This record gives sequence, C-alpha cells and structure tokens, in this order.
Amino acid sequence: MISVKAPGKLYIAGEYAVVEKGMPSIIVALDQFITVNINHSKNLGEVHSKQYPDKIVHWEVVNNDIVFNNDEKDFDYVVSAIEVTTEYIKSLGYNLENFLINIDSCLNSSDDRKYGLGSSAAVTVGVVKAICDFYHLNLDLSDIFKLSSIAHLKVQGNGSLGDIAASVYGGWITYSSFDKEWLFKNLRLPINKIIDMDWPGLNIEPLTPPDNLKLLIGWTGSPASTSDLVKNVEKSENNNEYNNFLKDSRNCIQRMVHGFHTRSLKLIQKEILVNRLLLSKLGKFTGTNIETPKLSKLCDIAINNHGAAKSSGAGGGDCGIVIIDKNESTDKIINEWKENDIKNLKLNIHNKI
Repeated sequence: MISVKAPGKLYIAGEYAVVEKGMPSIIVALDQFITVNINHSKNLGEVHSKQYPDKIVHWEVVNNDIVFNNDEKDFDYVVSAIEVTTEYIKSLGYNLENFLINIDSCLNSSDDRKYGLGSSAAVTVGVVKAICDFYHLNLDLSDIFKLSSIAHLKVQGNGSLGDIAASVYGGWITYSSFDKEWLFKNLRLPINKIIDMDWPGLNIEPLTPPDNLKLLIGWTGSPASTSDLVKNVEKSENNNEYNNFLKDSRNCIQRMVHGFHTRSLKLIQKEILVNRLLLSKLGKFTGTNIETPKLSKLCDIAINNHGAAKSSGAGGGDCGIVIIDKNESTDKIINEWKENDIKNLKLNIHNKI
C-alpha cells in the first residue's frame, strides 16, 4: 500500500486579487492533512472515505479507459482527480489498472464543520500524488500542481488555485495565479503537452519567515463558500474601484514579500493591516460580507494586543490570522477570543511534503 499526505492551507494575504492572472498572494501550509492510501485491486476500482462511510465510488478499466459505475457528489473532486491523472498516465503510454483508494481527513472540526483549510484542494492533491506514486512516476512539484489544478478547476470552475499550490509545495509561499482562460482554451490538447507548457502568469516561490514571526489562527465557527463569495466579487471586475483594488493589492503583497526577504516582522505586520483595509473596501463596494462581525472581533482583539490581524481566504466566516512577535505573550488574545466564542486553532506550519 502507498500512503500520501496533503496539507491544508491558510491565506495570509492577497485574497480575491489572486484570482486574476499574475496577481500575487502569500499562503502557508499547515500540519493538518488529508491522507490518501492506494493499493492494487483484483476487481473493480473503488474509493472509500472515512468521512462518508456509507458511500463508495466504483469504476472499472474498459479498453484502457476509466468507466465510473456510479455518481456520488461528495466525491466530485476525487473523481476529477482520478480522471485527469489517469488521462495523463495514458498519454505517457501506460496501461491503466484498477486500484483501491481510502481517504481520511483531519481538516474539519470534531463535529465535521469545515475550518476553511482548503479540504477540496488537499484531497485533489492527495489523490493525484497517490496515483502518480502508484504508477511510479517521479513528477516535479510543478507537474503535480498542474494536474491538480486542472482537476480542481473542472469541478469548481473558478478560484485562484493557491490552495493547490500550498498543498503541493508546503511551507510559506508567494503565489500568483495562471491565466485560466488560456488553460481552458488549451484543454483540447493532449494533457501531457499541457503539463509540459509554461502557464502564463503562474509563479510559485518559497518564502522564509523572520525568526521572530509567530502565526496565530482563530476560527469563528462559521464555514463559508469560497466559490460563492468569489462569484459575487467577480460581478464588479470591470469597474475602476476593482482595478484600483488590484493595483493596491499587488503593491501591498510585493512590500510584504520584501518583508520576508529582509526578515522584517514589522514590515510584514504593517502590510497585513494594509491588506485588511483593502479587503474591507472591496467588501463595501461589491456588497460582499468578507469580514463578518465575529472576524472583526477576532482581528480587533489581536491588534489591541500587539498583533497584526485580518480575515483569511474568502472571509465570510471561517478563519482569521494574526502575525505577532514570538516574544509577545498571546495569552490575552487567546483568552479574549475564548470569551467571544472564537477558537484558537493550535496548528503549526508544515514545511515538507
């Protein structure tokens, strides 16, 4: 049996702007994982998940094609990952085999509510990696990213794919999205050729944080739909306010990346607050509830106690992040969060896949 893990993620800065080609963001991978186990099957191919014990997806190989025998919506990302990866494997000249996949997730709360750690991206990456390992392919991380991005886009249809990048590369990264229209136009090409091409706008680089940087994560207990929130913002894409938001977000993230390069915690904290303000303006002129009252409370408590804080990801609930000096006590922040029904997620950075 082959076992692989794919970590969850949190956006640190650059949300919403990053869905546009070439717009930068900063993301971090966390030590909460999707685990995917894969082994040979003598009969049908199957997918099992600990989270959906009463549901199974079956398929079989017919004329070197994967043919699914049933449709389970809860497995959309898994099915897409299987289809895309096996299409790639066929393009390399391999004969397909049936295999068994078992999935387990630690990205949700104990009562199975989503923390907003990118579970759909992590399961997509995990399945792609597992199948590639099953066929003994030694792919670059960039190839894993591209295969996973195609699979994820075929289901969700929008988004930046930054959560895919974080799950593939691990650690702190700066990520700029590729041109999705270009990709969709080229999906008619053999998939191995698409994977070998340079994707316009795509940039993924590791970042090293200052030694004194500490990341705190607060969870408001209100899961949000990234896809729905992004669609709401997309309605305002062509107005001047949106274009100004993109320009200001790019400048903010570039300054923040410089803070990582120079190990300047103060500069990173300053730009976290700038990015929060930019997202607040975006929410107002698009009518999108990015920073909910509970997220505002989370941020204000941290800022009043020497931290720099903002919502993470699409907002609308889920998580907020705090960047604070390791030498500062965080007890007061965590206690005040608890008094306001905000949970401190005790997660660490996951640096290596």
